[in-house]
Amino acid sequence: MQRFESPQFRSILRSVAKPARYVGGELYAIDKRNEFFSLREEDRVHFAFCFPDLYEIAMSNLAIQIIYAALNRDDHVFCERCFAPDVDLRSLLRKRDLPLVSIETMTPLSEFDIIGFSLHYELAYTAVLEMLDLAGIPLRAADRNDSDPLIVAGGPIACNLEPMASFFDLILLGDGEFQLPKLVDEYREHKVSKGSKYDFLRRVCHMDGIYVPAFYEPRYRDDGQIEEISVVEPIAPKSVRKAIVRDFNLAPIATSPIVPNMEVTHDRMVLEIFRGCARGCRFCQAGFTYRPLRERSPETLVDAAEKLIDSTGCDEMGLLSLSTSDYSNIDGLTRALLPMVEPRHINLSLPSLRLDAFDFDLAERIARTRRGGLTFAPEAGTQRLRDVINKNISEDDLFDTARTAFENGWDRLKLYFMLGLPTETDEDVEGIVDLTMRLLSVWRDLPKERRSKRLFVTVSTSFFIPKPFTPFQWERQISINEMREKQQRLADGLTDRRISYRWHDFESSVIEAVLARGDRRLSDVIERAWRAGSYLDAWHEHFDYDIWLDALSLIPGGADFYTRERAEDEIFPWEHLDIGVTRRFFERERRRSREGRVSLSCFDGCSACGCSVWQTGVCSPSVHDACSDNGGVSC
Repeated sequence: MQRFESPQFRSILRSVAKPARYVGGELYAIDKRNEFFSLREEDRVHFAFCFPDLYEIAMSNLAIQIIYAALNRDDHVFCERCFAPDVDLRSLLRKRDLPLVSIETMTPLSEFDIIGFSLHYELAYTAVLEMLDLAGIPLRAADRNDSDPLIVAGGPIACNLEPMASFFDLILLGDGEFQLPKLVDEYREHKVSKGSKYDFLRRVCHMDGIYVPAFYEPRYRDDGQIEEISVVEPIAPKSVRKAIVRDFNLAPIATSPIVPNMEVTHDRMVLEIFRGCARGCRFCQAGFTYRPLRERSPETLVDAAEKLIDSTGCDEMGLLSLSTSDYSNIDGLTRALLPMVEPRHINLSLPSLRLDAFDFDLAERIARTRRGGLTFAPEAGTQRLRDVINKNISEDDLFDTARTAFENGWDRLKLYFMLGLPTETDEDVEGIVDLTMRLLSVWRDLPKERRSKRLFVTVSTSFFIPKPFTPFQWERQISINEMREKQQRLADGLTDRRISYRWHDFESSVIEAVLARGDRRLSDVIERAWRAGSYLDAWHEHFDYDIWLDALSLIPGGADFYTRERAEDEIFPWEHLDIGVTRRFFERERRRSREGRVSLSCFDGCSACGCSVWQTGVCSPSVHDACSDNGGVSC
């Protein structure tokens, strides 16, 4: 394998806006080329970890740091990074006929053994194709041969990558910290055996979380719906079960993360305090695909925090999870962390706080490091609709929390809502305006000496996108005309100068919905959109709705086929993938939503979602038995 350090590539970096994205050399970046390339070819695996977006987005992502460190612990593995080039570098690479290269050693991607893409949002799909093409690698798995790198993908949306299935040799479903290094080790043994790529895929397809798209084939009805999904490789499992880290204390923590050379989107050190969620909001894909909730112990987290503080110069530490205030010992953890961060003037941030679990004493302690704004997500403007989506918070929770915050000096409040939720009416939309205005009244009615001198409220709305593996995976997405009408209704109502209203784009929400519940026929659509110029679609300035509409003309019914309501018995493109939560549970939750009935969180009782098979976290035997004793549904 040739190591490549092109003076041509370095020279063109003088002509791009932000060369720091591409030069590498950051603190704690790993360059083991000398010892790695001294090994025999068959004893080493060269892995390119790719994120299909710009450097400042990629280097804000915790998965990059975790997997990078986990793979590089093995002396036989050299994991490098490669991110999507911005349009200026992309143009220069094509003009000079230069390949896309890795950051650490500037090795062309085509020279790697394995290229792994971490996918976190559907609008990154065309960037995957662009990176493969810039590398000179055939886009389709069927067109690649044994001399081409193995192309794998993983990440939060791996639960339905069917629209991209034609482009990947292998998809990792679930947690990757342990499973990806195991897969890479299997690949090294495969290199020794000198077998074919097909032999390797057959060898690993029974591992938890390893999904080989070529081993499965959907058959379609005349109306475009799936008739069945057949297993075409005899030894492949009928259903692919996700990989899961059972003991989260053993999961690796990147305590010496790469420190970026430039400002990135989230410039902070991060502690992932637990994974999963116990709440069961019916629109939330991550809440179900990461079940069951598994915590790290305070001791593990405090030890990791010490190492992070010593190894980085960050002035902020974020406690990361889907619902931070649900951590069982959040009070003890923050009390242990504050003496470590306060003397160093490090801000401690707790994103994802829930209104019904808001602890003012906790918030007050955190404010000693920085009194930022408070952010909450009521999601819906009326209690009726919050019950439909199983968002178990009340207006009393919101008003009591806001009143206490205003009395104690907070003067900024951010509220997140979703438009277009199932069963939403005009009254629910007006409820967002009413709720916001009543919050202003809570502040205004307090005696001046007891409240903050001023108040700024930011209301942000996004549009509901039905996602796989949720109780709402059957629901329709509202039309663009409906989106526009609802958004205008809010804008007309939120006119107070103390309120700032922000919203999400209509068109990109539609394409995200199409791709989220898409099938393999969309591979042609994605490729057509990319060939027509679609790239970096998650960036507003680059997204072109007309390109996607033209590409979707390849599908009878276009976008409407994918945004429609699904029949209750319809076979989904992801039917052969197993995240642990059963379809029967989702069906039951959908019925409860239509009845306006809320369901228990995993803390309050077992809802028999199916995840008790893992026997870990909140589904460990002792916790599960206690839930059953307290009136929960037996699994």
